[in-house]
Amino acid sequence: MVALGMVGAGRWGGNWLKTLAGLADVELRWCCDVSPASLDKVRRQFPHVRVTTRLEDLLEDDALAGVVVASVAPTHYDVGRRVLQAGKHVLIEKPMTLRTADAIELTELAQRQNRVLMVGHLLEYHPIVRRIGEMIDQGELGDVFFLYSQRLNLGTIRSDENAWWSLAPHDVSVACRLMGGAPISVQCRGQSIIDPRIADVVFATLEFPGGRLAQFHVSWIDPHKSRKLTVVGSKKSAIFDDTGDRKFVLCDKGFERTAGPGVVTLRQGEEITLPWSGLEPLALEAQHFVECIRYGRRPVSDGLAGAMVVSVLEYGQRSLDRGGEVIAIPPTRWPLRKSA
Repeated sequence: MVALGMVGAGRWGGNWLKTLAGLADVELRWCCDVSPASLDKVRRQFPHVRVTTRLEDLLEDDALAGVVVASVAPTHYDVGRRVLQAGKHVLIEKPMTLRTADAIELTELAQRQNRVLMVGHLLEYHPIVRRIGEMIDQGELGDVFFLYSQRLNLGTIRSDENAWWSLAPHDVSVACRLMGGAPISVQCRGQSIIDPRIADVVFATLEFPGGRLAQFHVSWIDPHKSRKLTVVGSKKSAIFDDTGDRKFVLCDKGFERTAGPGVVTLRQGEEITLPWSGLEPLALEAQHFVECIRYGRRPVSDGLAGAMVVSVLEYGQRSLDRGGEVIAIPPTRWPLRKSA
């Protein structure tokens, strides 16, 4: 039995609480939040869980093996640092931190403490994203030319972060995973419609080595709810439509080069709806964290993966601030693990 605690009992923290409480090999032992109202709700839903407004209560509990941090993003660095210094394993929700330097510091601290540091890149644990990664590795899609995604909704409008930092970490983490590493440049254009200080909609392009591109459209004031990823390869293309009726589609469409220069033949093959496990990615992510603690494994979305995503977000924010200037991302070695 692995004893875990939660920091943050808001909307997403509530999902984490339900997930951890449902794992057979986990004791959900603590929940910490600054809101008494949120803690009252936790008391009603999970009467066996100890609640507190003091992080120290979790850190001083020798029986607690690890902590899941789902508080607001500006607190991630400090809370994660204190958890690791207390000798406990930690999973930090996305974005891992607000500065790359802080993310690297936490990664190095976890290594010195010999503790698991995992980042909540949820979509990296989605069965469909993992299957697309396998298709790429096995050559089923051929050479990946580009990918693009939409993460849109008329939903929660934030005042503490813009749409780039709030929504794009999902897409950045998936793009880096499927492209096999970090991009070399980023360009972001946005609009601040509700609050002049906060971008509500962002269009972003990442360039990866070899000229491969990833493009994102994120917004919380769009009339359409869309969470869709398309990966275009030289042989086939894969589509993951999380809000559509056909969630996972493989397209045998593309082009073939012929003998003549610049002459191609279009291939209009069939579209096949593929089956998938239907397993909940948050449960898979939580179970992976537990297994990493139990067996001393390195997480798929470890501290280096988290720092890489924060780096892209930082340079993307610089591009956003400069009206869409293309910003080069300095080469850094970010060794990515294959999907679990």
